[in-house]
Amino acid sequence: MRRLCEVLEVHPSGYYAWRRNPHSQRHHEDQRLLALVEPSWVDSGRVYGYRKVHHDLCDLGESCSRHRVARLMRSRGWRAQVGYRRRPGFHGGIPHNVAANILYAVHLPHNC
Repeated sequence: MRRLCEVLEVHPSGYYAWRRNPHSQRHHEDQRLLALVEPSWVDSGRVYGYRKVHHDLCDLGESCSRHRVARLMRSRGWRAQVGYRRRPGFHGGIPHNVAANILYAVHLPHNC
C-alpha cells in the first residue's frame, strides 16, 4: 500500500483516514441541507427555483449561500418551472370590433 501511495503522491495516513470515513463533513452538511430543500421545492408544486428555496431556508434560520442551494438542486435535477402555458381553447372576454373586409370590394367601371 505504501508503494501505491508513493506513486499517487498521497500520504499513507491520508489514505487510511479517507478509508475510515470516505464522506467529508461538507458532504454530511449537504445531505442535511438537501433534506430541507426537498420539502420546500415539493411544497411549491416543483415551481420554485434556487432563489426562492434559499429564501425559505433563510426563513428557517439556515445560513448557506444561494450558490450552494443551486448546486444541490442541480445535483438532483430539480429546476424551477419557467413560464406557464395557457390551456388551448376559448378564454372568455368580449370579442373585439372587427373592421369590414374591403380588400375584395369590386367597383364597377364608370360609363363614359
